[in-house]
Amino acid sequence: MGFLKIFSKSNRFYNPKTKIKAYPFHYISNRRYRDVTINERAEILPVLIVGAGPVGLVLSILLTKLGVKCAVIEKSSSFSQHPQAHFINNRTMEVFRKLDGLAEEIERLQPPVDLWRKFIYCTSLYGSMLGSVDHMQPQDFKRVVSPVSVAHFSQYKLTKLLLKQLEKLNFCVCTSDELEGPNRGWIGERNILLGYECASITATDDGIVVGAKFLKDGVMTVRNIRCGILVGSDGAGSTVRKLMGVAMKGETDLQKLVSVHFMSRDLGNYLLGERPGMLFFIFNTEAIGVLVAHDLDQGEFVLQLPFYPPQQTFEDFNAKVCEELITKLVGRKLVDINVIGIKPWVMHAEVAEKFVSSNNQIILAGDAAHRFPPAGGFGMNTGIQDAHNLAWKIAAIVKGVSPSSLLQTYEMERKPVAVSNTALSIQNFRAAMKVPAALGIDPAVANSVQRIISSGFGSILPTGLQKAILDGIFMVGRKQLSESLLNENNPLGSLRLGKLRRIFEEGDSLQLQFPAEDLGFRYNCSNSCLTDIRYLAGALVPEDGDTVLEAPTGRRRDYVPCAEPGARLPHMNIRRLLKDSSEETLSTLDLVSEDKLEFLLIISPKKKSCDLARAAFKVSEGFDVSLKVCVMWPHGSLVNRLNRSNETLTPWSNYIDVEEVSMSSTSSWWDTCQMTNDGAILVRPDEHIAWRKTTVILDPISEMESVFSQVLGIQRTKL
Repeated sequence: MGFLKIFSKSNRFYNPKTKIKAYPFHYISNRRYRDVTINERAEILPVLIVGAGPVGLVLSILLTKLGVKCAVIEKSSSFSQHPQAHFINNRTMEVFRKLDGLAEEIERLQPPVDLWRKFIYCTSLYGSMLGSVDHMQPQDFKRVVSPVSVAHFSQYKLTKLLLKQLEKLNFCVCTSDELEGPNRGWIGERNILLGYECASITATDDGIVVGAKFLKDGVMTVRNIRCGILVGSDGAGSTVRKLMGVAMKGETDLQKLVSVHFMSRDLGNYLLGERPGMLFFIFNTEAIGVLVAHDLDQGEFVLQLPFYPPQQTFEDFNAKVCEELITKLVGRKLVDINVIGIKPWVMHAEVAEKFVSSNNQIILAGDAAHRFPPAGGFGMNTGIQDAHNLAWKIAAIVKGVSPSSLLQTYEMERKPVAVSNTALSIQNFRAAMKVPAALGIDPAVANSVQRIISSGFGSILPTGLQKAILDGIFMVGRKQLSESLLNENNPLGSLRLGKLRRIFEEGDSLQLQFPAEDLGFRYNCSNSCLTDIRYLAGALVPEDGDTVLEAPTGRRRDYVPCAEPGARLPHMNIRRLLKDSSEETLSTLDLVSEDKLEFLLIISPKKKSCDLARAAFKVSEGFDVSLKVCVMWPHGSLVNRLNRSNETLTPWSNYIDVEEVSMSSTSSWWDTCQMTNDGAILVRPDEHIAWRKTTVILDPISEMESVFSQVLGIQRTKL
């Protein structure tokens, strides 16, 4: 079956009446399923992923490229056509660069950046402009700190590209009706099974048994799937998380909204010519909403509307009502509105108390582990970076290099990032609320009014009367947005518009990019509460007096390159001389392999550094992991000279000689890393720094034994 045929022609992914039943751990259902025994074999799948969203699909690609067998189950019978997430930050695009040109394909297919770089604030799309904010700065286009730029690309389009990648890796998307043959009970590798819902989880001596229920010939059936490691990437309402009894901690019910997915070429063409942007914040006397322009050329939009149950019900937002609201926010009637899907959702800011459970066999990733407000686009990006951190560690365990306890470092490293991103997304959400508050329609007041009606004196009134009161109060509130009040000639209106301008000028409104956090997050032992002494610093070797990262401010801050353990390897353009005397320019990030469990050691061409590299080669063989050595030469050193490190690194051949590319805007490599060229940097398979040398090493063999032992979580080996 072709992958793209799995996509529904309508939005069937969301069903507002669906209820998830959470079964207790070790639950064995008494429900009588179809009275047919499915032939099951005792094979154990190394990794089973629950949830075929971007996080689950990216993890399955990364694992497969690392040689780990895996399969995916997804409870929905088709992939969603709802745009959902759409902003892809620098770090995620760097991950996508390693997935066979995925980043380049996204850049080719996304709208031109000038069509989405701005947030626009207005009284209607055809009405008065209240202000705009350009979220792209000149340095964003120079690619100095990253080899790739941010992107605006809808989630369902990303899913299609990921499925194309998986098809190239021989994955098969199928349903229960398509699983044929004598071994239908055995879920083999490289399968994505649609319509399979995780109903029970049982830990056994041999691993995990997942009870997956599905519809077979019109009858609900259950199949037990045995796996060594179970990854729950099944979204904000994660069934895996609920079955494991893992609680979420944070702020709930920040806001309730209705999401309206619609198409209009008429509106798209107008905005293309008059006021292109990504987000449109619209405030007028008849309606308030936020419009996300997913694709102006195609006329694809999602409108977010505030929603106040129980006075309002989801049924109040039918297609006709939504079309009327769209017309009020646009400012004129459109000729071609096509409402595709409508769904309610609740904004939370929570992090799971545990990411790893059941003796390191069950893992949460993505929205299953953390739920953020959409402000800043942290949700999908954080989840994909979870998968990037997780994949190499699972590979090390499955290949027998590391014990399963290595997965404790996943929680140690990723949970603090999730907590930090939660705080930042809340700050950004509250910054967004400053704009309507400045206009005299504070959302906090609206929420308080609704709570009083729901739980105070209003609760004794009939629901219809409660709704009428709430609608009346909101209507009065929106009068603050009338043109007779909101203009420079009105003293109050002038005061409010002046306050609004200051918010925009000072960067106090909703922000899109956070380079310091997107690229500068660092895995740091000081945030850990784990007790395993092998992992007091995560899968890295900490330094005394590790730098404490500055708390997020809610405003954009520039990324400063850093080579401390736990940091992402800084990007710099480098040049490699090929055998035909041609040159290849690449990023330092390209030195890290994407398709094998391999560490990277970056050194200078000094004798002591080469001695360290020889020791590292010898030690890595004892730990059964691959090591590549990069010899970083100063600019101009490799002219007409191939294999300059051959004499010093023989008999080992897995090395590469590169030289710095001189650019007026950059320092040398070692200056960028804030190190001298006597140093050395060991990089993990996820492009984060595991260890660095800044002082003289008297015994390189002993030092590298200690380093690999700590990073891989195994006992030191005498070589």
